[in-house]
Amino acid sequence: MAIEPTDFAGAVPVDGYGPGFFRVADKIHHGPVLVRQGGAQGWGGLEDRAALLALAGQVDVLFIGMGAEIARPPSDLVAELESLGVMVEAMASPTAARTYNVTLSEGRRVACALLPV
Repeated sequence: MAIEPTDFAGAVPVDGYGPGFFRVADKIHHGPVLVRQGGAQGWGGLEDRAALLALAGQVDVLFIGMGAEIARPPSDLVAELESLGVMVEAMASPTAARTYNVTLSEGRRVACALLPV
């Protein structure tokens, strides 16, 4: 599914997604992806906590896309991120990608970690 483009003032939006992939800044990423202003990178999924913890001080909100359906991320991961000042919002990956794009377009310091649909 494609996501309508908007002016992100140099930020990196999620352009689209499909079974097993995400398109970010016109580049295809297979598997889980971590997206923040300045770029996207492959992500090791919920077991890759170091990549998420490294966002502390860089973002205020992290949208975690849990795949095709909404699910809860590990509560200890959420607690650790929030103790570092990163608010966590979990939702289905399509919703997380759209919410990230909208919030990013508002100029907020956000990131999204997306599990494939």
